[in-house]
Amino acid sequence: MTTRKSDFTLPTNSLDELFSSQEERDDAKLERVKEIPLTELHPFKDHPFKIQNNEEMKRLIESIQKFGTLTPALARSMTEGGYELISGHRRLAACQVLGIETMPVIVRDMSDDEAVIAMVDANLQRETILPSEKAFAYKMKLDAIKHQGVTSAQVGQKLLSVEKVAEDAGESRNQVKRYIRLTYLIPELLEMVDENKIAFNPAVEISYLEQSEQRVLLNAMELNDCTPSHAQSIRLKKLSQEGVLQDRTIYDILAEQKPNQQEQYKFKREDIRKYFPKSYTDKQVCDTVIKLLEQWQRRRERDRDSR
Repeated sequence: MTTRKSDFTLPTNSLDELFSSQEERDDAKLERVKEIPLTELHPFKDHPFKIQNNEEMKRLIESIQKFGTLTPALARSMTEGGYELISGHRRLAACQVLGIETMPVIVRDMSDDEAVIAMVDANLQRETILPSEKAFAYKMKLDAIKHQGVTSAQVGQKLLSVEKVAEDAGESRNQVKRYIRLTYLIPELLEMVDENKIAFNPAVEISYLEQSEQRVLLNAMELNDCTPSHAQSIRLKKLSQEGVLQDRTIYDILAEQKPNQQEQYKFKREDIRKYFPKSYTDKQVCDTVIKLLEQWQRRRERDRDSR
């Protein structure tokens, strides 16, 4: 007598669902903090925020050394294995410096657009943000929101994407657009903006120049040891948009003497910083220097009057 085989096969991957309650299945989906090895954490693709060895970073390292990583990072699973960091890149770097092998991470299921928006929003909370970081962060978030087609629940109508970015960042719509213009600068000029060698307003105007024109401008700046004023940048932009900006014209404009550059005193940063506590910001250093000079001037005036 032959035994008849059953045609019914229970899928093995459904056993857990079959013998678990809805409450248990819902609980399994809840986000939890996991201790994940640093080797399994990978930086966000095209992450625009830099990890700088500044005072802010030093304070973070000291904090983690004393108290551990108090705030979990945020990440999402990668199809090829490991996790892509959404926020927590500086915490990861600090742990690596300290030789810590794991860090607490919240793993969340997110789409590409959701991940970009979360990454930008989290990193814009930093104490110090470079112009280039804001520029690329705003652009990435703008592109993600455009792709999503975000709508406003309050007014029930679709918001202009740039207005949504501005609203979340606490900036004006025009200022967001101006920051995004910086992404059109060649890397060398953008770096000068970050280093406060080129002011923000002239940099926005320069961004309208063709890249080849920006290269010539960079050479002219190095030759004349100066940067364009806002008025000069506007002239350069106008000539470029009219298609009549020549290399010689760029050199001639940069060679003009500007009232604000007739007298400049230059000091090496390290020559000044060594006299101040490490915790002092650049603004605190500048304010203190001015106060000391004012005191020195008053003392000289008193000495002169007493003679």
